[in-house]
Amino acid sequence: MAVQHFPDRLIKRLPQVRGQLIKNADLAKLTWFRVGGPAEVLFRPADKNDLQTFLYELPREIAVTSLGIGSNTLIRDGGIPGVSIRLGNGFSEIKTEDNQIQAGAGAPNLKIANAARDHGLAGFEFLSGIPGALGGSIRMNAGAFGREIGEMVEMVSGLSRSGDEVQFTREDMAFSYRHTGVGVDVIFTDATLRGQPGNRRAIMRRMTEIQAERERSQPVKQATGGSTFMNPKGAKAWELIDKAGCRGLRRGNAQVSEKHCNFLINQGDASAADLEGLGEDVRRRVEDQTGIILEWEIKRIGVYAASGPQEFVS
Repeated sequence: MAVQHFPDRLIKRLPQVRGQLIKNADLAKLTWFRVGGPAEVLFRPADKNDLQTFLYELPREIAVTSLGIGSNTLIRDGGIPGVSIRLGNGFSEIKTEDNQIQAGAGAPNLKIANAARDHGLAGFEFLSGIPGALGGSIRMNAGAFGREIGEMVEMVSGLSRSGDEVQFTREDMAFSYRHTGVGVDVIFTDATLRGQPGNRRAIMRRMTEIQAERERSQPVKQATGGSTFMNPKGAKAWELIDKAGCRGLRRGNAQVSEKHCNFLINQGDASAADLEGLGEDVRRRVEDQTGIILEWEIKRIGVYAASGPQEFVS
């Protein structure tokens, strides 16, 4: 598939920044699937003040998309129009005080879990088994191994599309299964999480168990985006997919993992359309077999390639 590019006109309309503005940025390199078209403009803010000023001065008609670190995201082959924002080092600080951790939205979950371990704070172990960074994990109320991040949230801070500072308590966030009630126009910048005192050796042992379980049961060494579909109420997505005969199913070089069939994998040169189309094949087969409609957990963003199929919208 030919690489598509956006015209250069947008970047000339953007405010001055201290961070980086990159036109036609290659987003495939930033996602775990290793697929997708470019960002019309990618903005890497230097820090919260840089981001706030940018949003305040940015013309309101320009679309803004907030990106995480690409672990739960499928970017379509046509790329993302407007400005895509990716938080980096200026949003990755982690501080521990009493039984709380204050962390930037760009802090990787594993580093947060490690910081908690080093300070003898229990409750964060499950984060070592969730790829990604804090902001995206809060956005989707990420969970694994019997815990969800929403259980730990004390306060979340962010910026509105117009650059106003906003704060949310756990109740304000309205967490539910793989969802939060805060609108996507808010960019989370940092959060305070609460744990409880624990034994460092026990914490380390639990983290080791989680890592071993992930490596045993998930295709962690392949190009994948994590769990593809949410578990329907009273059922497990992988069991429904397996029952529908989808384990190992392929479309082009996209494949349903044979190791864990709620994971899609890129076998080398799959396109985003291959992966999304394969996911829709799975959804149709599961519905035909069981009557249950699987809901995507993977965040699919961007536009289709100009010559690409359009039947995947759902």
